[in-house]
Amino acid sequence: MNVIKPVVGQWYRDGADELFEVVAIDDHDETIEIQYFDGTVAEMDFDSWNENLVERLLESAAPPEDWSGAADVEAEDLDWDADDAVLADWSRPESRPLR
Repeated sequence: MNVIKPVVGQWYRDGADELFEVVAIDDHDETIEIQYFDGTVAEMDFDSWNENLVERLLESAAPPEDWSGAADVEAEDLDWDADDAVLADWSRPESRPLR
């Protein structure tokens, strides 16, 4: 059996080729909270996780390059350009954050 442990913050791909991230693990309830790339949140119990491993329906995956999956926003819709960003001059005292 391929052993892949759920790790919070790690991305995986399921049998339907859906990308998801483990967002929480509850050892007491033996559940794993996952969030799919489209923003859908679901819960999987430890037994289901292990069954998916036995059936080879889970694999580790790289995080998505496109962060906007759950936001339903196209890059063109953001209406700003990286060249428009204003960077603060932190070397001047008046630009430093307050403590």
